[in-house]
Amino acid sequence: MAHSATRGRRRPRRGGALAALASLVVLAGPPALGAQLECPRHVAAAGALVRLRAALSRGRFVAYQPTSLTVVNGVFTPADAASIRADLETLRPRFDGLITYDAVHGAEQIPALAAALHYRALILGVWDPFDAAQLAAALRAAQQFPQLVVGVSLGNELLFSRRADPARLAALVAQVRARYPALPLSTTEPFHLYYQPDTAPLLAQLDFLLANVHPVFQPWFRHAADRDAAQFVVNVVAQLAPHACGPVLVKETGVPTAPAAAGFSEQRQAGFYRALRAAFAPGPTGAFAYFSAFDAPWRAADVTGVPGARPGTHEEEAHWGLFDAGRRPKPAARELPPLAAGD
Repeated sequence: MAHSATRGRRRPRRGGALAALASLVVLAGPPALGAQLECPRHVAAAGALVRLRAALSRGRFVAYQPTSLTVVNGVFTPADAASIRADLETLRPRFDGLITYDAVHGAEQIPALAAALHYRALILGVWDPFDAAQLAAALRAAQQFPQLVVGVSLGNELLFSRRADPARLAALVAQVRARYPALPLSTTEPFHLYYQPDTAPLLAQLDFLLANVHPVFQPWFRHAADRDAAQFVVNVVAQLAPHACGPVLVKETGVPTAPAAAGFSEQRQAGFYRALRAAFAPGPTGAFAYFSAFDAPWRAADVTGVPGARPGTHEEEAHWGLFDAGRRPKPAARELPPLAAGD
């Protein structure tokens, strides 16, 4: 989502679809994925996958984009080290795992700062993995911090934004694996794209699966109970899991805290996460990350080339954070139990 490649998502429709809620919650709609994938034996990555599974079981991930990073009309203002450190210090009492979206524009400073603050796991994102400099920055960080980096996401919503096709992306994964066989590799897409038949060869290449699962983009969400929205996430993961070559991590799921006119609020965000914690126990085969760490006001007016994007501003995009842009915790963050000492 960050930068942000989500403009083409369907806007949550107003009004209830409660009559259809029961079928939607059991994931009616998307076709079955078909036969179990034949997964290559990525033996060299097995050790790192053990660390990733342990992080999913015992840790707590958050999707993180630096508060000092902005992208306005395609122009980046890079994040600075002091601000990143302040961000990570704010998050560390409640999170020990980070998922990033970029490997440059200041994000190259994240691994060292995260290691210094004793984070346990880092999944590095590469916004454009076909850009040699961005890919090299991520791979360099993975080599420098092998005990921290548990995986790399080669792109975020590349298929959804039509910046790549499945065959091209699968070929890139294979190329990177040939050079770095011990590094677990994935990519990130909205969950429904993994149902499409042409993604099967790509799924077979991935060591673990990152999926964006947003109940807020379902037509029934506004009038649904928090427990039903949470169960939707659980059911998506249950359907994806048998067809993934490794654990499934929900990279993005959550509720914006504004605008109120769209049915969003801090209370709704907190209620959703409360219900999700009750319904979705993390384990070595699956977990969810909190999305996202901080509000990003600039994203309300962010414009990308996503086909079908809605014109104008999108206030909800600025308010996904568990903390506001000033690093102040919202109720969802305050309710989240701090990690035990030593974690």
